[in-house]
Amino acid sequence: MAYETILLEVGEDGVAVLTLNRPEVRNAINQQMVDDLHAALGELEARDDVKALILTSSGGKAFMSGADIAELRERRAPDALKGINANLFSRMERFPRPTVAAIAGWCLGGGCELALTCDFRVAGTSSKFGQPEVGLGIMAAAGATRRLPALVGLRHARRLLFTGAIIDAQEAETIGLVDEVVMDDHVLTAARDWLVPILEQAPEAVKQTKRALQAWIHGSGESELLKLDNEIQSGLFEHPDKFERMTAFLERRKKK
Repeated sequence: MAYETILLEVGEDGVAVLTLNRPEVRNAINQQMVDDLHAALGELEARDDVKALILTSSGGKAFMSGADIAELRERRAPDALKGINANLFSRMERFPRPTVAAIAGWCLGGGCELALTCDFRVAGTSSKFGQPEVGLGIMAAAGATRRLPALVGLRHARRLLFTGAIIDAQEAETIGLVDEVVMDDHVLTAARDWLVPILEQAPEAVKQTKRALQAWIHGSGESELLKLDNEIQSGLFEHPDKFERMTAFLERRKKK
């Protein structure tokens, strides 16, 4: 498919690279980008050959500078109740394959909230992170009030959410907001490096492990989690990958 505000490419290794592509406005998210991202995720979710997703941006100045303020200013109460960004970011968080955000430049507001939905975050040295919504008379309502404290703890989350503070990449790494800091021109390579050991594992096992983690993240009860784990494991026990990989392990052991 052709998209107006994003680029999408799937490599032979099964890694999809989704690029936010509104560099003229520092990749600010607007309704068209929301629609494009939904469509792209739908396309990727339907493909069996996709094993991981890297989310990145064009232009070099911003991963995403936040919402398109001109568009956001005109939204009213009914728009907030639709959860326009929140629903998209929830879908990104629930993407069935491992995800990595490759971040360079500004990562603010909705951009930071979008990065929080990924399983891993690699940041360039120029990166700046923050949730400045309170300075604009609104709140970070697309998941930051849940995902941010889960990553960095309540103390740091309160400071970022209550003050609108903007922090650099090194501080983001120190508090646990990002997993690694590299030079800006290495963020995409570093994101791929994070995926290397994951891609070596059984794809279905990784997918189902993420599914089980997501159930815990979203508050399923202990009995529900136990039931889900058992159901997932029962399916993996019958999967060809299990027999192939366990047979290979046993044959290697016999050779020693």
